Amino acid sequence: MAPVSATSFPPEAVPQAPEDPLFGLMRAYKADTSSNKVDLGIGAYRDNNAKPWVLPVVKKADEILRNDPELNHEYLPIAGLAPFTSKAAELLLGQSSAASAEKRVASVQTISGTGAVHLGALFLAKFYKVNGANRTVYLSNPTWANHNQIFTNVGLPIATYPYFHKETKGLDIEGMKRALADAPERSIILLHACAHNPTGVDPSPEQWREIAEVMKAKQHFPFFDTAYQGFASGDLDRDAGAIRYFIEQGFELVIAQSFAKNFGLYGERAGCFHFVSAPAPDAADVTTRVASQLAILQRSEISNPPIYGARIAATVLNDAALFAEWQENLRTMSGRIITMREALRGKLEELGTPGTWNHITDQIGMFSFTGLTEAQVAKLRSDFHIYMTKNGRISMAGLNTSNVEYVAKAIDSVVRTVQ
Repeated sequence: MAPVSATSFPPEAVPQAPEDPLFGLMRAYKADTSSNKVDLGIGAYRDNNAKPWVLPVVKKADEILRNDPELNHEYLPIAGLAPFTSKAAELLLGQSSAASAEKRVASVQTISGTGAVHLGALFLAKFYKVNGANRTVYLSNPTWANHNQIFTNVGLPIATYPYFHKETKGLDIEGMKRALADAPERSIILLHACAHNPTGVDPSPEQWREIAEVMKAKQHFPFFDTAYQGFASGDLDRDAGAIRYFIEQGFELVIAQSFAKNFGLYGERAGCFHFVSAPAPDAADVTTRVASQLAILQRSEISNPPIYGARIAATVLNDAALFAEWQENLRTMSGRIITMREALRGKLEELGTPGTWNHITDQIGMFSFTGLTEAQVAKLRSDFHIYMTKNGRISMAGLNTSNVEYVAKAIDSVVRTVQ
């Protein structure tokens, strides 16, 4: 018998990849046996008992589906469940959207927001080649870590623009505008529509107008990522404000949309990708052609998107009573997050913790950039069993009335003793 040949994948060809930092953090937290441990790294909503919360409206939709005698598990069309994708677009663009009325919107169901970003990246990598276009994707510094990998994996170069101002712990609007103005014309600019991940810092409406003005002058291409509509402020329209403004200004753009956070459908992977063409005589034709190519890309990747999460979302989005209940569920989640922000800031200020802590309540959404150093984060983990990403980002959903005082006292301790 001939000897087995050596592997085709030696270490120099396939080195051991590092563990994903966030999933490594989750693994370490689960292995910790301390009764005082606190998970502030998790990017998923938790109730006041630190438990996952199945939205009541999702339970109702699930019951409706399970009792439907016509329910089956056949393939969806390549573009997905139409009652879901059409309402998903309406949720973002508004009921009176001119873009929708003029047939300038192409929507494709995806594997949550990650799949939507990936589909958009693939489309741009293959087709964004107009004369004078710069194929570099500009990401905020910092951004969701997976953005870097997704765009790099499809061969698009990435660069960054300033976003978080370390001194104010707010938006570096002037640095951002300068970078966008300096970027080559027709660059791709990734924008977080609301509840910026990881900082929790969002532009004000006036700042969004300033950003749009700079981008319009340089003919940049906006790529919006929206994972927290309704979850950020509790107001669906407010959280879609930036996207709607850019469309009103005549931008051609794309949007990656996730329903993981605002429906609690983390494991169901319900999402959408939307292309919106600019108003022009051939806009409908452009949209039709883009939709045809998106379908081909989707076919080669997943063929057909998963059905159950889309059915749940579609059931809610297409029923007025369930939709109203969903809005109330969103206010419950966003309201608890806001309450925890107020509680953490209040306790830190009550303790006289060195520094200023107004940024905790100035920021919005699930995450907060605390300003803690990597050494302080390490001390919180080793001495207090409090887990967060090493850049000091915490998930406000990990706080509750039982642990917020413990966390505040721990932060106070490390800020006083560790630089």
